[in-house]
Amino acid sequence: MPVAVQVGDLVASAREGSPRAVARLLSLVEEAHPQLAEVAAALTPYTGRARVIGLTGSPGVGKSTSTSMLLSALRRDGKRVGVLAIDPSSPFSGGALLGDRIRMTEHATDPGVFIRSMATRGHLGGLAWATPQAVRVLDAAGFDVVLIETVGVGQSEVDVVRLADTTVVLLAPGMGDGVQAAKAGVLEIADVFVVNKADRDGAEATIRDLKNIISLGRKEIRGRTWRQPIVPTVASEGRGADAVLAALDEHHDWLLADGELVARRTRRAGNEIEAIALRRMRAELGDVRGRGGLAELARQVVERETDPHSAAERLVREFRTA
Repeated sequence: MPVAVQVGDLVASAREGSPRAVARLLSLVEEAHPQLAEVAAALTPYTGRARVIGLTGSPGVGKSTSTSMLLSALRRDGKRVGVLAIDPSSPFSGGALLGDRIRMTEHATDPGVFIRSMATRGHLGGLAWATPQAVRVLDAAGFDVVLIETVGVGQSEVDVVRLADTTVVLLAPGMGDGVQAAKAGVLEIADVFVVNKADRDGAEATIRDLKNIISLGRKEIRGRTWRQPIVPTVASEGRGADAVLAALDEHHDWLLADGELVARRTRRAGNEIEAIALRRMRAELGDVRGRGGLAELARQVVERETDPHSAAERLVREFRTA
């Protein structure tokens, strides 16, 4: 039985800057605590101010180093920054594999920075459900910017970074990332491209290939075109940070024009509502399964006493009357 939480006190403490309270609220999100709806209601009046930026890229491009670089630049501008680092789960403990977080230890004692690793626990469903609520916690706690760093480039990461206002895709020379970006559909989700390790051989070729790919398709919304900028960086040395921030600000201004920022956030809220509703329905469907309904229907399909569509229809009827 989960321990009851004094939600009002916890939210007030988070608003006052208590990292312990923020961590506790994020734990409630990850645990799907029974009082989570109460937590969300208490947080909502304080949300809507933070800029949400997603960072993704193939393993080895320097995501954590780039995130650390952005953190430093944002802190120089006086911004409070929250980081959600989405990690693959440990196959043994189910917890996040935190190896890359050591690259952000320089910010660990900064009261204006909060870093949290969230484990995928082997599937995207829980992550898609939990991440927007975790963003809401950091937003309500007064962070100006929330950075979402994902584990790589794939469908899971594409879905996660759609939670962001602006998505940054990181690439590096010598990894075939330009072609890979096109294959993975990353061109469609990227708002800003960052070519990290730009001091290495092949950086100019990577940038050239990327420009050619971008020229084949531009983001157009209600007649307004956004051509993704390509920013070269050397994150390990902090080079290019200001240029990345400038590109992010330019994209934010573009979103604000004609209400596109509100439209993105509205779609994000719709996806979150759907994910919460589906989670609740799955829980209720589990009750039906627990009574043996699904097992009996599966037996009937195997014995050719019914077909899967008819069985599914019967299961839905049982769910509705449960």
